[in-house]
Amino acid sequence: MATGGRRRGRVFIFIALILILLLVLVWAVMRFLSPAQLLGQGQVQEPAAEPTPVEEMITIVISVQPITRGTEFTDAVVTGIPYPKKDLVEGAFITDINQVLGKRAKFDIDARTPITSAMVVDPTMKNSPAAFQIPPGQVAIPIPVSKLSSVAYGLEAGDHVNVIVSLLMVDIDPGFQSKLPNNTGLVIAPGPSGEGGPVASSATISKSDGLSGRTELDPTLGQPVYVIPSEAQRPRLVSQTLIQDAIVLYVGDFPLPGEAVQTGAATPTPVPGQEQTAPEIVAPDTVTLVVSPQDAVTLNYLILAGGKLNLVMRSAGDSQRVSTEPVTLQFILDQYNIPNPAKLPYGLEPRMDTFPPTVSPYPDTGNAAPTTPQ
Repeated sequence: MATGGRRRGRVFIFIALILILLLVLVWAVMRFLSPAQLLGQGQVQEPAAEPTPVEEMITIVISVQPITRGTEFTDAVVTGIPYPKKDLVEGAFITDINQVLGKRAKFDIDARTPITSAMVVDPTMKNSPAAFQIPPGQVAIPIPVSKLSSVAYGLEAGDHVNVIVSLLMVDIDPGFQSKLPNNTGLVIAPGPSGEGGPVASSATISKSDGLSGRTELDPTLGQPVYVIPSEAQRPRLVSQTLIQDAIVLYVGDFPLPGEAVQTGAATPTPVPGQEQTAPEIVAPDTVTLVVSPQDAVTLNYLILAGGKLNLVMRSAGDSQRVSTEPVTLQFILDQYNIPNPAKLPYGLEPRMDTFPPTVSPYPDTGNAAPTTPQ
């Protein structure tokens, strides 16, 4: 029994040694031989890398520096750069620099801006630089301005404005086309003018100095009286928005041919012992607007007719049109709840019949002195 147990123990030991040797042999083979040698396929080839697709490019023309309107395009101001063809919209950018060279900029162009056909004009076009700023279908017209009618001289080229018009309305005789009330005259029928006087063969008319009035019944006396106006007719003031979203083309006078454009007052070189004077600044008296042809005709009529125009600045980027109500004295009293002052048995001292003088809100257009509106 004991001998049999020892034999079985030796068998197990031999089996364990054989398994250990096999494991060592497998480890050695895996350690010193490559996978290709193990599989008998020679060297393993690395998978070939997929080729990077080459994106097709096209050349577009861009500006390399700021270009002012009217400037000729040359190699110094434009160049060509590659641009992905798949992202190019047909006709959006100019792809041939020869289509640009020798032509002129229609308006100011920033640096590194792709050039389009809308930015280029033919040099043979005999237009002033300002004409390039007027959109097709619109025109430019100057209007007179003052300090208060030009946003305190705060307007600059490119601003958008509304135009407000103010008119003085009066009643006129439809037949005479003259302002009411009419003057009166005395008509003398034909016949003897007096005892022993000459005999008139036709009626005569003599003009009186008074104005025509009207007959009213006096409530106290109960008798008719003839009422004559104490002064000429007072005009009635009305204001309304005339034009919305007009573009300011230029403020002041355009430079004459050969005259340099002054962008700022030059500082004179100080001279020792000599008093320095500040450069004279001339306030602009005109503003040139870009409007529709019909609005230009309307502005021309109002300027000739003596209408008063006032410019109000719009917010940048605001193109909204707002309907406004015409403003009269009655509208102001009703809209803002202003009462008609009662006639009191007392008053202020000193007496004030007019407001103190202030800055004129409108420029002098050369017409006769206007009647003060009431």
